[in-house]
Amino acid sequence: MGLTDDLASVLGDGLLLDEAERAERARDTWMRSQIPLSAGQAVVAPVAVCAPADAVELAEAVKICIAHGAPMIPRGSGSGVVGGVLASADSVVLSTERMSGLRSVSSSDLLATVGAGTNGLAAEERMQEDGLTIGHWPQSIELSTVGGWVATRASGQYSTAYGNIEDVVYGLEAVLADGSIYRTRETPRAAAGPDLRHVLMGSEGTLGVVTEVTFSLREQPEPGVRQAFHFADFADGIDSIRRVMRAGWRPPVVRLYDGRESWRHFRDQMPKGDSMLIFLHEGPPGVAPVEAAAVAEICAATGGSAAPDEAVDGWFAHRNTVPSWDELLKTGVVADTIEIATDWTRLPALYTAVVDALNGVPGVVAASAHSSHAYRSGANLYFTLAATPSDPSEYAATYDACWAAALQAADGLGAGLAHHHGVGRVRRDWMRAEVGEGGLTMLRGIKGALDPSGLFNPGVLIP
Repeated sequence: MGLTDDLASVLGDGLLLDEAERAERARDTWMRSQIPLSAGQAVVAPVAVCAPADAVELAEAVKICIAHGAPMIPRGSGSGVVGGVLASADSVVLSTERMSGLRSVSSSDLLATVGAGTNGLAAEERMQEDGLTIGHWPQSIELSTVGGWVATRASGQYSTAYGNIEDVVYGLEAVLADGSIYRTRETPRAAAGPDLRHVLMGSEGTLGVVTEVTFSLREQPEPGVRQAFHFADFADGIDSIRRVMRAGWRPPVVRLYDGRESWRHFRDQMPKGDSMLIFLHEGPPGVAPVEAAAVAEICAATGGSAAPDEAVDGWFAHRNTVPSWDELLKTGVVADTIEIATDWTRLPALYTAVVDALNGVPGVVAASAHSSHAYRSGANLYFTLAATPSDPSEYAATYDACWAAALQAADGLGAGLAHHHGVGRVRRDWMRAEVGEGGLTMLRGIKGALDPSGLFNPGVLIP
């Protein structure tokens, strides 16, 4: 029998062969792959989409694909923005869409297990029914899956207090690239060799498919305190965040916008040219007001002026609203975001270097940044770029030039080249700079051991 016949014998109606269904699941939300589609080119659809009901079905489907030499492209809901999902005409997409829903929840242990294909917002809302929270709020929470969070090593808007995905994952189940099923032991900590969960976190579908995720939860906090401050100098805002983190305060939301982005979002709440810094404080009863007062003192001491409450309220109301790439391309705009991280000492220089590098690319009309995730020893900068090439035939080249300019500038300062969107295809060839030759040897060794045929998500992560 052929590949699709063999897959049908295992998956039944979980094998999707309709052309529209295959095309719908062929890619993620990468601007670079949207450019030819907006120009009228057709989507390259995979041979088939496997949507198994559980890990056992998926494992059998993987073994069949290996036997037929078919490349496999794991996919959640396609909200990634770095080209981690891009099907070829001979590939099979492995979709987690039917492996969704709550498996178990324990309020006493603060643990919940959900299928990897569960929508992020649906998972959070289910936890809230029991007065709990995952605490992971990526901008894509309404569009992404919990398995995608793990595969891309994601971060959420509340990470400064609650941590990134690696801080809330308690255990995993996955189908590895050889068709075997792996489940971690669920324990609060282990000194039993390397933590193998981290082999799968950030692997971007190159080593297997996450099928279940167990989260370590928190109690839902009481309503928090919101406040905002604006600074005449972006560097003063950065220094305020540094001082807040150094003092040991951990507001869930700590978000500093440069002058350009502040004017775009908060022009009615501050002078033009100032940089807006917004906070959310929450936690156990009584904590938020104390933290808010201490943070306000720090901001005042570093030159901050209090902003109206509407600044923060407006941000919360619109924090997940962004235009689609297709909408921008139809108006002649090539755009993207690039998130990079470094220590406090280099952060101001990183901001200047990357903005200047982007502005040096022909066609760029706007380059700006904000900081959205802070740590004791540094923070990230989330750069936004927009270019208007004169000819649509220049869109792809302009996009590539912007990424090259930004990452070259960041690499020159020794910054981390990927904070939370992952590597995919757009950063793949920069992995040598990021992890070094020794790191590439390790990655390739792991890949070769788990996926000797190189069939899992080829072209992603590893140069």
